[in-house]
Amino acid sequence: MRAAIHDSFGEPADVLECRETDKPTPGSGEVLVKTTLSPIHNHDLWTVRGNYGYKPDLPGAIGGSEALGTIEAVGEGVDEALVGQRITVAGVHGSWAEYFIAPAGGVLPLPDAISDTLGAQLIAMPFSAISLLEQLKVSSGDWLIQTAANGAVGKIMAILAKSRGIKLLNLVRRPEAVAELEALGIENVISTSETGWRKKAQALVGPSGAVSAIDSVGGDLAMDLTDLLGVDGELVVFGTATGAPLTLSSGTLIMKHISVRGFWGSRVGQQMDPRERERLITELVTLAMKGQLTLEDGGVFPLDDIGGAVKAALTPGRQGKVMLRP
Repeated sequence: MRAAIHDSFGEPADVLECRETDKPTPGSGEVLVKTTLSPIHNHDLWTVRGNYGYKPDLPGAIGGSEALGTIEAVGEGVDEALVGQRITVAGVHGSWAEYFIAPAGGVLPLPDAISDTLGAQLIAMPFSAISLLEQLKVSSGDWLIQTAANGAVGKIMAILAKSRGIKLLNLVRRPEAVAELEALGIENVISTSETGWRKKAQALVGPSGAVSAIDSVGGDLAMDLTDLLGVDGELVVFGTATGAPLTLSSGTLIMKHISVRGFWGSRVGQQMDPRERERLITELVTLAMKGQLTLEDGGVFPLDDIGGAVKAALTPGRQGKVMLRP
């Protein structure tokens, strides 16, 4: 089979190449999935660089962690009725290939009403977003702030917050992103490049401030977020678009009793009670079936053009996740 493979860690466009490798065989409790679409996530690129929490064995590592496909074969102990089912799965390794292995208990059969594009990215980012929302102190009627609101998680969070009655302040870094989100019907969008944006944000959240803030940017913006939080507020670090260390004011943290912590969706998902996971997945699928959860792609590339695909994935301003189609 063909796959996007890297033999060393490095910049994805430099180390990834499409070449032939052995087709895997499902073991006990596993299924073999024939890939239809697989998105390129930021954490996939960090993994290829070798600076993510998971490091694949080299040489011959295959990229990708989420995909939509069809079950081709099953391993020992798995119901053969699964063969032929259209499924989506995340948290796997090696989905940038014509075939990959997944745990039978982790695949989610999809109704025909959910498109390939939505189904291929239904779990990783949406599930991270809803899992994060579950852990926040914010509740209906409270203010939540998020940075990188024009990213995949940001757009999903806007949908989830609205469905739960949470007031959301959406921060972006470019004026063009404001127009993009407003065109999607998302409200309370402010560009941090705009002069006086802090006063505008403070006017929205009011004198009591926000209950929770999610940062996916890093750097000096963290200090602005803590200024916008109220007493006993929380700042949760979800990502770092800039890669810059957080800048925080000790005085603000102390006087407001603000807590700061990280959130890694992969770890949270692994430790989650199966019943809780099922409840959250059901909520996501229900929103998708109602047409309230929609996700676009940022372009579809063949495996043969893995270099072009990862370059596109790293281009600012894309509308959705870049997809690979074997």
